[in-house]
Amino acid sequence: MSDETNKALLRRWFEEVWNQGRLDTIDAMLTPQSVVHGLGDPMTGPDGFKPFHATFREAYPDLHVTLDEMVAEGDLIAVRWTATGTHRGSSLGFPATGRSVNVTGMAFVRAQNGQILEAWNRFDELGMMRQLGRA
Repeated sequence: MSDETNKALLRRWFEEVWNQGRLDTIDAMLTPQSVVHGLGDPMTGPDGFKPFHATFREAYPDLHVTLDEMVAEGDLIAVRWTATGTHRGSSLGFPATGRSVNVTGMAFVRAQNGQILEAWNRFDELGMMRQLGRA
Protein backbone atom coordinates (compact mmCIF):
# COMPACT_ATOMS: atom_id res chain seq x y z
CA MET A 1 0.00 0.00 0.00
CA SER A 2 1.15 3.55 -0.62
CA ASP A 3 2.47 5.83 2.09
CA GLU A 4 -0.61 8.07 1.70
CA THR A 5 -2.94 5.07 2.01
CA ASN A 6 -1.21 4.01 5.22
CA LYS A 7 -1.43 7.56 6.60
CA ALA A 8 -5.16 7.53 5.83
CA LEU A 9 -5.44 4.24 7.73
CA LEU A 10 -4.05 5.86 10.89
CA ARG A 11 -6.17 8.98 10.44
CA ARG A 12 -9.21 6.69 10.32
CA TRP A 13 -8.02 4.76 13.42
CA PHE A 14 -7.65 7.86 15.56
CA GLU A 15 -10.81 9.55 14.30
CA GLU A 16 -13.15 6.57 14.48
CA VAL A 17 -11.67 4.53 17.34
CA TRP A 18 -10.66 7.32 19.71
CA ASN A 19 -12.64 10.43 18.78
CA GLN A 20 -15.88 8.60 17.91
CA GLY A 21 -15.47 5.52 20.12
CA ARG A 22 -16.44 3.08 17.35
CA LEU A 23 -15.84 -0.54 18.37
CA ASP A 24 -16.68 -1.80 14.86
CA THR A 25 -13.60 0.04 13.56
CA ILE A 26 -11.41 -1.83 16.06
CA ASP A 27 -12.83 -5.10 14.69
CA ALA A 28 -12.21 -3.97 11.11
CA MET A 29 -8.72 -2.59 11.57
CA LEU A 30 -7.08 -5.11 13.92
CA THR A 31 -6.61 -8.73 12.88
CA PRO A 32 -6.98 -11.52 15.48
CA GLN A 33 -3.15 -11.71 15.41
CA SER A 34 -2.48 -7.94 15.71
CA VAL A 35 -0.32 -7.01 18.69
CA VAL A 36 -0.43 -3.67 20.50
CA HIS A 37 2.61 -2.87 22.68
CA GLY A 38 3.40 -0.16 25.22
CA LEU A 39 0.03 0.26 26.92
CA GLY A 40 0.57 -2.29 29.66
CA ASP A 41 0.90 -5.97 28.80
CA PRO A 42 0.87 -6.65 25.04
CA MET A 43 -2.69 -6.88 23.70
CA THR A 44 -3.57 -9.30 20.90
CA GLY A 45 -6.43 -8.74 18.46
CA PRO A 46 -9.58 -6.70 18.88
CA ASP A 47 -10.64 -8.60 22.00
CA GLY A 48 -7.30 -7.89 23.66
CA PHE A 49 -7.42 -4.17 22.82
CA LYS A 50 -11.07 -3.37 23.62
CA PRO A 51 -10.72 -3.41 27.45
CA PHE A 52 -7.95 -0.78 27.25
CA HIS A 53 -10.08 1.29 24.88
CA ALA A 54 -13.12 0.99 27.16
CA THR A 55 -11.08 2.09 30.19
CA PHE A 56 -9.96 5.33 28.54
CA ARG A 57 -13.26 6.10 26.81
CA GLU A 58 -15.08 5.67 30.14
CA ALA A 59 -12.54 7.79 32.01
CA TYR A 60 -12.60 10.50 29.31
CA PRO A 61 -15.98 10.42 27.50
CA ASP A 62 -15.07 13.64 25.64
CA LEU A 63 -11.64 12.34 24.58
CA HIS A 64 -10.31 13.98 21.45
CA VAL A 65 -7.05 13.09 19.70
CA THR A 66 -5.35 15.46 17.27
CA LEU A 67 -2.65 14.13 14.96
CA ASP A 68 0.27 16.53 15.15
CA GLU A 69 2.65 14.87 12.70
CA MET A 70 2.81 11.67 10.66
CA VAL A 71 5.48 9.98 8.55
CA ALA A 72 5.07 6.81 6.49
CA GLU A 73 7.51 4.64 4.60
CA GLY A 74 6.48 1.30 3.17
CA ASP A 75 4.39 -0.61 5.72
CA LEU A 76 5.55 1.54 8.67
CA ILE A 77 3.80 4.67 9.94
CA ALA A 78 4.90 6.95 12.78
CA VAL A 79 2.51 9.43 14.37
CA ARG A 80 2.83 12.05 17.09
CA TRP A 81 -0.45 13.04 18.73
CA THR A 82 -2.07 15.20 21.41
CA ALA A 83 -5.13 14.07 23.37
CA THR A 84 -7.45 16.20 25.47
CA GLY A 85 -10.32 15.17 27.67
CA THR A 86 -12.13 15.66 30.95
CA HIS A 87 -11.73 12.96 33.61
CA ARG A 88 -15.35 12.00 34.27
CA GLY A 89 -15.16 8.24 34.93
CA SER A 90 -13.59 6.02 37.59
CA SER A 91 -12.20 3.31 35.29
CA LEU A 92 -8.57 4.38 35.91
CA GLY A 93 -8.91 2.99 39.43
CA PHE A 94 -9.84 6.17 41.31
CA PRO A 95 -12.85 8.50 41.38
CA ALA A 96 -13.40 10.99 38.58
CA THR A 97 -11.69 14.30 39.26
CA GLY A 98 -13.51 16.47 36.72
CA ARG A 99 -10.12 17.80 35.65
CA SER A 100 -9.12 18.39 32.06
CA VAL A 101 -5.96 16.82 30.70
CA ASN A 102 -3.72 17.51 27.74
CA VAL A 103 -1.47 14.54 26.97
CA THR A 104 1.03 13.86 24.19
CA GLY A 105 2.08 10.53 22.75
CA MET A 106 3.53 8.67 19.81
CA ALA A 107 2.84 5.45 17.96
CA PHE A 108 4.83 3.41 15.47
CA VAL A 109 2.61 1.10 13.41
CA ARG A 110 3.14 -1.72 10.93
CA ALA A 111 0.21 -2.02 8.52
CA GLN A 112 -0.77 -4.42 5.77
CA ASN A 113 -3.81 -4.59 3.49
CA GLY A 114 -5.64 -1.82 5.34
CA GLN A 115 -5.17 -3.30 8.80
CA ILE A 116 -2.85 -2.70 11.73
CA LEU A 117 -0.60 -5.71 12.30
CA GLU A 118 1.53 -4.34 15.12
CA ALA A 119 1.72 -1.08 17.06
CA TRP A 120 4.22 0.31 19.55
CA ASN A 121 2.88 3.12 21.73
CA ARG A 122 4.17 5.65 24.25
CA PHE A 123 2.27 8.44 25.95
CA ASP A 124 2.94 10.77 28.85
CA GLU A 125 1.10 8.77 31.50
CA LEU A 126 2.99 10.50 34.34
CA GLY A 127 1.99 13.90 32.95
CA MET A 128 -1.63 12.74 32.75
CA MET A 129 -1.55 11.54 36.38
CA ARG A 130 0.00 14.82 37.53
CA GLN A 131 -2.77 16.76 35.80
CA LEU A 132 -5.28 14.57 37.65
CA GLY A 133 -3.54 15.24 40.97
CA ARG A 134 -2.50 11.60 41.36
CA ALA A 135 1.31 11.92 41.05
